[in-house]
Amino acid sequence: MGAGLVITAADVRALALSLPRTEEHLIHDHIKFRVGKIVYASISPDETTLGVGFPKEERAAIIAAEPAKFSLPRVSDQRFHWIHARMAAVSPEEMRELVTDAWRMVVPKKVAAAHLGAAAPGTPAPGTPAPPTAAPPTAARGLLGEDQSW
Repeated sequence: MGAGLVITAADVRALALSLPRTEEHLIHDHIKFRVGKIVYASISPDETTLGVGFPKEERAAIIAAEPAKFSLPRVSDQRFHWIHARMAAVSPEEMRELVTDAWRMVVPKKVAAAHLGAAAPGTPAPGTPAPPTAAPPTAARGLLGEDQSW
């Protein structure tokens, strides 16, 4: 990690690029990490804010618990599963958890399980037949927001 316990853009980049299918892009001076067209992590141009995919239903609780660390994105982005974290306030362990969990939201469960070395929640153990499903899962498109600024 960077000097001391303060995370840097280099720390986030090293972790994100170690995750399968991740691509890095510079869009409007924001460093963005995405899988396909879905952005799961972003660093502000001044490198003080880390935006990550985060379940909408859990945002209010984490912001209320640690308002000096977490905040909502701008109003126009609140429709997405997204939260902002002050990089100076986030520990290296928290950054790893936030980025990895955001990545897990956008990749297939099998990819996450293979990379993390354990069965992803809801996936059967190797050799166990998968339970039948009524319909295929909905696409992650729109969950975090499609990056259309190419």
